Amino acid sequence: MFSLPEIKKSLLTSLWFMFLTFPIMVIRVNTIYKTVEWRWDRMAMVGVGSFLLSFIWRYLIRRQIAGYHHADEEMPKEKANLNHLLKNPRLVRPAIAVLALFAAVFPFVFSLYQINIMTTALIYVMVGLGLNIVVGLAGLLDLGYVAFYAVGAYSYALLNYHFGLSFWLVLPIGAAMGALFGILLGFPVLRLRGDYLAIVTLGFGEIIRLILENWNEFSHGPSGIANIPRPGFFGVELSLHQSHVYLYFIMIGLVLFTIFVVRRLQDSRIGRAWVALREDEVACQAMGIDKTKTKLTAFALGATWAGMGGVAFAAKTTFINPASFTIWESIIILCVVVLGGMGSIIGVACGAFMLMLLPEYLRAFSEYRMLAFGVVLVLMMVFRPGGLISDSRKTYKFLDHHGKP
Repeated sequence: MFSLPEIKKSLLTSLWFMFLTFPIMVIRVNTIYKTVEWRWDRMAMVGVGSFLLSFIWRYLIRRQIAGYHHADEEMPKEKANLNHLLKNPRLVRPAIAVLALFAAVFPFVFSLYQINIMTTALIYVMVGLGLNIVVGLAGLLDLGYVAFYAVGAYSYALLNYHFGLSFWLVLPIGAAMGALFGILLGFPVLRLRGDYLAIVTLGFGEIIRLILENWNEFSHGPSGIANIPRPGFFGVELSLHQSHVYLYFIMIGLVLFTIFVVRRLQDSRIGRAWVALREDEVACQAMGIDKTKTKLTAFALGATWAGMGGVAFAAKTTFINPASFTIWESIIILCVVVLGGMGSIIGVACGAFMLMLLPEYLRAFSEYRMLAFGVVLVLMMVFRPGGLISDSRKTYKFLDHHGKP
């Protein structure tokens, strides 16, 4: 089953790990009594653990390579079966009904803490679907996406602070401001792609954050803006619990609206242009597609949902400051798209719920959350680079008036 060279490689890996961790795991110096404690049992644990992990890793890699050799036969069948299940009305409709029932009764069954977590997850679903337009469909790597998120949040905070505008009035304004800043970012990067595009967008996100942090007269600087009102319901005074429940249902409506629009965009002419741009930019331009218009549309529409998500975030937390919009937020939103499945609406939603809900429900392992997060990312990129639910490639056929190709 396993060859001798593989066992030797795993053995060498374990010896190398034992050598690297020797000063940390084995030697313990007691500075008070000036003694040295040798913990050889930990050395044995490191050796055995690294040997087994290396063995398992090589086994999985070998299975993956064997799967690639049978890609023409097995893997398309598996993917076709998954897509068939996702498109089967007899399975999809009951699943939607169960999800709708669960979403309707959730705030009346669970605590306020659980409602807050679920609302945050729904915000990330909406924002992740917006980034999915830019990264998943158009193939434009954007590491400064949190800038548009911040624009939406500060639009609501500042317009309410200075002019007393309500949530419902600022929501479309935040979306428009996000689209405007998306176009402003899109123009300078029209000729860039790949790593260069990622670096420029990363710089754009940091510029926005530093402006918000240092322009005290405009954004109140690091102190932030407090007492941001939550959404109102026709002038009715809502309690704390009722306002959170109301915001939860607002986010469900916004997520459903986002899914509807993004799905329509995917099947539209501009959606097919985004996919063509992602696959081959040169061939896309040679086919007569306006590359400038296509890129700007992707940036603008993607930033629109980030702006709306920022408005919802400000309404939920009632306090914002520049520390809420660091590059880490951009990385989390990007991980939502990558882990869920670039280009897949269901995948992005699953990725958002996984990354938002699991850390909250696994707080007992809070010390190891980042370690587990890194391990999951590595495993996903190696063994399932398409994400949890990868998008299926659509094929288009030209039919004559008889319905034949």
